[in-house]
Amino acid sequence: MPPRKKKVEDDTPKPKDRFALGKEVIKLVDLMHEEKRIAREVIFNGIESAIRLAAERHFGVEEGVAVQIDRSTGEIMARHGEAEIDPETLGRIAAQSAKQVMIQKIREAESDTVFSEYNAKKGDLVVGTITRLDSGTAIVSLGKTEAILPRSEQIPGETHQLGQRVKAVIFEVRKAGQRVKVVLSRAHPDFVKALFEDEIPEVADSTIDIRAIAREAGYRTKLAVVSIDTKVDCVGACVGVRGSRIKNIIDELNGERIDIVRWNESLQVLIPYALQPAQISDVFTYPRLGRAIVMVEEDQLSLAIGRRGQNVRLGSKLVGLDLEIMTQDELGEALDRAERWFRQLPHVSEEHVQAIIGEGFLSYNELTFIDEKELAIFTGIPEEQGVEVIDYAEQYKDMMEKSAEEERRQAEESAEMERRAAAEADAQAHADEGEVPIDPVLEEAVATDPVAEQQPEEAEEAEANPPPAHVSGSTETPEHPKAYHESMPTDTAAVEQAVIDEEIRTGEDGEMTTPNPKDTNGATA
Repeated sequence: MPPRKKKVEDDTPKPKDRFALGKEVIKLVDLMHEEKRIAREVIFNGIESAIRLAAERHFGVEEGVAVQIDRSTGEIMARHGEAEIDPETLGRIAAQSAKQVMIQKIREAESDTVFSEYNAKKGDLVVGTITRLDSGTAIVSLGKTEAILPRSEQIPGETHQLGQRVKAVIFEVRKAGQRVKVVLSRAHPDFVKALFEDEIPEVADSTIDIRAIAREAGYRTKLAVVSIDTKVDCVGACVGVRGSRIKNIIDELNGERIDIVRWNESLQVLIPYALQPAQISDVFTYPRLGRAIVMVEEDQLSLAIGRRGQNVRLGSKLVGLDLEIMTQDELGEALDRAERWFRQLPHVSEEHVQAIIGEGFLSYNELTFIDEKELAIFTGIPEEQGVEVIDYAEQYKDMMEKSAEEERRQAEESAEMERRAAAEADAQAHADEGEVPIDPVLEEAVATDPVAEQQPEEAEEAEANPPPAHVSGSTETPEHPKAYHESMPTDTAAVEQAVIDEEIRTGEDGEMTTPNPKDTNGATA
């Protein structure tokens, strides 16, 4: 009996199988499109690339394979030359390679999608949950992706805990390979702006516009606001009734001080606003140098500059100019020094000197910021001579700076010597009259000393029972309040020591700090 022939099965997929496979492809594409938010065309292209690579490896060729997927039915049509290829016959290794290619393509597409989404949200406020802490850097989950909050972008002094919900703005979005790195910030000025938009409806709907903002995170922020509706008070709306609106913002910023000022297109108006609470006498602006000289009285100088220069630094950022705070005497000295040095420039007449100073130039160093063409515009000096003028300023700018510093030092020393001489003369005059001298500074300090202050009841009792008057020739000494008695220097050395103690008690911004009654070194401060 002849052996039975084996039936050869046809590997060619039936139309029904092709239809079922196409439905699976469409289902996969729709699922990935919904979950990963990747464009359908990107997914189709990834599948085609994967099948093409698998076919090329299967046949050992580098080209000649065409793959196309019907976008409506999902049917896969692959050809090697004229022969049709069934994707199921490509083999396990080829299929695995195709799978890896698909995963890579999809990850790239997902990365591009996340990058595009968050890059468009730069400066926007987001809320996330801290999932990890690594050497001060917080890893924040934003739902679809994770972001980092570096230590440098946190508010100084704040701490975070695992599971804590935190507000921040998207500061930077960049790609690192196939991953997207989203950097958050709580220290950037945009964070304060975003909080105002979140808390204050008039800012959110653009009725109130934040025109400028300057910030030193953790310490102080200045905002310039303006209202497009004349019926809306821009500053009052931001603060709220008894500070109700701004309170939530300050709490989120851990008590950071916020100054809100009215924006004005005129720098003559805006600069005094920006330097509040200091009282400004006059403002001179010099656009060519991006500079403004702000005149203040002597008693307003330290207030305008602020502690460690913070007030003038934030004011400069707010108005976009370099602000220089001066008293009338300081400006006069600067002008005299500038005239004296500018007269030494080659090819420069008295009219040229006045023109240069009129544009705000007060030193050789500032003159080196422009070229000969710009110099010719406002002075009329030919460009060939202007080159020599600027070269001369460049050569001797350091000498002028040293000379100016020396003049300032000598002026300070002279003023100190005059003050000490006046104090010694006053002490000698009191000594000649048989009176005990009282330094005015110590007298003021004693007046503000809580130990030296009398309660109303004590004052009434003292008035009712006055101490016995001192009689000439008596061995008894007149009675004085203890703090007053201890603060009275008896000789010139004591006066000088009191002056030194006063300088120690003076704050960095020039304001008198509260004296401590316990710090007594021969006198009660």
